[in-house]
Amino acid sequence: MPDGSLAYIGASEALRLFRTGQLSPVEVLEAQLSRIGSTAQSLNAVCFTYADEAMEQARRAEARYAARAPDLRPLEGIATALKDENMMAGKVTTYGSVLYADHVASANAPVVQRLLDAGAIVHARTTTPEFSCAPFCHSRQWGITRNPWNRDFTPGGSSGGSGAALAAGLTTLATGSDIGGSIRIPASACGVVGFKPPYGRVPSTPPFNLDHYNHPGPMARTVEDCLLMQNILAGPHPNDIASLKPKLDLTIDRGGVRGWKIAYSLDFGFMEIDPDVRANTLRAVDVFRSLGAEVVEVDLPWSWEVYEAAATHHATLFGAWLAEYLDDRQSSLTTYAADFARKSLAVTTRDYLSSLNVEGRIYAHFGPLMEEHDLFLCPTLAVPAVRADFEMRDPLTINGKPIDSYLGWTMAWPFNMLSRCPVLALPSGFAGTGVPTGIQLVGRTYDDQAVFRVGFAYESAVGGWFTAPETRPDLPC
Repeated sequence: MPDGSLAYIGASEALRLFRTGQLSPVEVLEAQLSRIGSTAQSLNAVCFTYADEAMEQARRAEARYAARAPDLRPLEGIATALKDENMMAGKVTTYGSVLYADHVASANAPVVQRLLDAGAIVHARTTTPEFSCAPFCHSRQWGITRNPWNRDFTPGGSSGGSGAALAAGLTTLATGSDIGGSIRIPASACGVVGFKPPYGRVPSTPPFNLDHYNHPGPMARTVEDCLLMQNILAGPHPNDIASLKPKLDLTIDRGGVRGWKIAYSLDFGFMEIDPDVRANTLRAVDVFRSLGAEVVEVDLPWSWEVYEAAATHHATLFGAWLAEYLDDRQSSLTTYAADFARKSLAVTTRDYLSSLNVEGRIYAHFGPLMEEHDLFLCPTLAVPAVRADFEMRDPLTINGKPIDSYLGWTMAWPFNMLSRCPVLALPSGFAGTGVPTGIQLVGRTYDDQAVFRVGFAYESAVGGWFTAPETRPDLPC
């Protein structure tokens, strides 16, 4: 196999080949480390590599497979990149901020510990905007991360480095977190698969494990790999009171969607949508119809009030946390982080209560809608992606109309509000710029299995992604 193909091999396929001796974890890791080096300047998706220790772990995994060890772990030898917010004991975690440039974690985050226990090899750490508070991926700490499909554009955020690393073949799996779309935005912009689990499905750390908008989750290039990783991450944790019992183990269900009833909306009834996003979403709708599902467009009684309520929620909790840095450290913050923190100072508890009332109202409609439908489908982003150096102060237009540059181009936020609904983000095609577009598959509350079943059906129908050199970004290797 040429290096490009080795670097893109999926976790599920790699595990099968490792067991039969047809492939070694060392070979895959070598290919991915080589690509990390060759794309460092052009993409800037990886901020740390742990090449020597990762290679030693790969050799140990190779030996265990060769010896047919009886206790092989579910991710034995699989290269996995960590977002630069996941604490790993003894390693620097900067959160994308110069204020934490030398911060060494003393313990593993729950998701990190579970990956390590499952035999994953952490070979790299991926870039994120400062404190993961932006839907793009640049910071004073790491500079600008670029989209592998078109480097003029962002890979999305805040798990932008993870999305770019997957699309570029720098890793097999990657961690993400989603408090306002931070898994799904880069999944869409980079053409990969991301899963926002229901609140509490995957444990997190205080204080944000108590924020019901917060969802750590998996990112991969295939639905099966995303499911495999989710099964490792999920389950109750003694340090997270919000983590759900019992653990849900997802199965590979390829039963299809014949006879299913799927609701969809292109624009939530009020948003401006890029023509390429609209066309690709309608093509996805046609795929589901061809698979035997009844797909119907539905009206949502939503407005910008929904987004304003979500912004209030973020300001009340996330923004208040960031406001602690508005002291002598303020000059070290990025513009977008400082602006976010300052705006949060004006939000009151009454505003927060009002935002919760909006959450209640939108589910009062969405809940009954989902009783009548098996799934809801919509675009992930209103535009394929913004420019790589985009700031939330910058003007933004869609279809020639000025749009709020903070609220107006992501369609992920409502499903952080409807936080118990699982959401699987999948590619839907490409825009004229070469940047991918994506769709969200939204399930009924806590019905994770359903969105993966639909994801398998769609992936099979479209032939998957990254399956051959011509379906991958044109990058130096």
